[in-house]
Amino acid sequence: MLNLAAALQRNAVSKPDKVAIICGDVQITYAQFNAMASQIANGLKAKGIQPGDRVALSCPNLPFFPLVYYGIQKAGAVTVPLNVLLREREIKFHLEDSAAKFYFCFEGVEGLPMAQAGVAAFEQVESCEHMVVMTADQSLTDYQGLPTLTAFMKDQSPVCDYTPREADDTAVILYTSGTTGQPKGAELTHSNQYTNALVAQNLMEMRGDDVHLLTLPLFHTFGQTVNMNAPVSLGCTMVMVPRFDPALVKGLIEKHKVTLFAGVPTMYIGMNLCKADNDVSSLRIGVSGGASLPVEVLRTFEEKFNVPILEGYGLSETSPIASFNHLDMPRIPGSVGQPIQGVEVRVVDDKGQQQPQGEPGEIIVRGHNIMKGYLNRPEENVKALRDGWFYTGDVGRFDEKGNLFIVDRVKDLIIRGGFNVYPREIEEVFMTHTDVAMVAVVGVPCDQYGEEVKAFVVLKEGATVSEEALKAWGKEQLAAYKYPRMVEIRQALPMNATGKILKKDLRAEVLQAAETA
Repeated sequence: MLNLAAALQRNAVSKPDKVAIICGDVQITYAQFNAMASQIANGLKAKGIQPGDRVALSCPNLPFFPLVYYGIQKAGAVTVPLNVLLREREIKFHLEDSAAKFYFCFEGVEGLPMAQAGVAAFEQVESCEHMVVMTADQSLTDYQGLPTLTAFMKDQSPVCDYTPREADDTAVILYTSGTTGQPKGAELTHSNQYTNALVAQNLMEMRGDDVHLLTLPLFHTFGQTVNMNAPVSLGCTMVMVPRFDPALVKGLIEKHKVTLFAGVPTMYIGMNLCKADNDVSSLRIGVSGGASLPVEVLRTFEEKFNVPILEGYGLSETSPIASFNHLDMPRIPGSVGQPIQGVEVRVVDDKGQQQPQGEPGEIIVRGHNIMKGYLNRPEENVKALRDGWFYTGDVGRFDEKGNLFIVDRVKDLIIRGGFNVYPREIEEVFMTHTDVAMVAVVGVPCDQYGEEVKAFVVLKEGATVSEEALKAWGKEQLAAYKYPRMVEIRQALPMNATGKILKKDLRAEVLQAAETA
């Protein structure tokens, strides 16, 4: 029997006064954390929620998230975290698709009125029976006729043993970003989540006295495992950051003596460019995932902060860690390390045959980290899960020492004049330019070559290099079939809530421009 909430309950007894959560001026101990999660679990049970029922949660990185998440787990229900940027139509889809019976939603902030969209969606979904709104003003008991979390928890007992679950029971349904069609809900089991959290602890050599900075959105698999489940299991302290800002982050590292920082590449770029002068010597490790970390960004960060970055690879469907660098082994810049213990990774051709060493192919994964499957998507499961292997849709290669390198996404591949062009290779080169802060490369329809290469570039503050100059520089650095014939300088690039550059939006732009040309 297994339940993610078991560790929380254990820590509430063994270290009741240890600070578990810090957010602004709020500090919550493990005893308080467990008591509030118990009230939420008891409230869910009182509303008829049974083990295995789905409960949706929309919340940024605020204490509400872990309190509700673990309350749902204690009740034996399934947590369905939703992206905080979803609109009414999208929330409605997720509530219906997951068959959620209950919905917790944060009220939102200026410019992001989450509850407004959440309430409108909830009212259209008959199968979702109850909704609770989490408000910054915790004295409120009513929000547009719906109960607030304060009202929901009122009179509920702070004592509740977690409901035992089978290892293969679904604990969380994580929706993929939907880069190809509708989002799909990956069903992750208690065993998936628990084992991957243990893997994260071992790989990062986590200690009970570590202080984690939670900059990654907790609704995303990376943040959920590395920044929440792993530290909660060990009884660490978590410093929550609702919205990433490099100057704020550096200040929090100094104030709370943060030891572990996990982020996506755009966060490391922001840290490198930030001029705030803070003492961040307490940091002992950085972790990067979610997207490929440009080698130049890694080198700059490690030189500037004297902190090693361990880059890993995984997806929502792999809980997420599948491959990772190790502290006790030489790190190869650009590599995402080796497959984690108990997990196999192969690189195969389009017929599923293993590729020779050094040759690129699709990455497939097998092991304890693989999801049960996509919820209500039998056809998608047939395509993605074959003979126990999960087909990732990513292109990678192994070197002679077994280090995995991510070449690109299959869907990001550009075919120019019959030659395969991998955008990541071009992006790596452009990131070495002294004036470039960020870059994304996509294919543009072209009558002559099928596709042409275009680079969208964000410059560093104060840089004045022109598009023509960047194009000429790229021509010097790259083979004739690779260099971008088109370069466009922008103030910013579109990103999702996790900080990943949205190439699908850029591709949509260039396709629309091509159609109207």
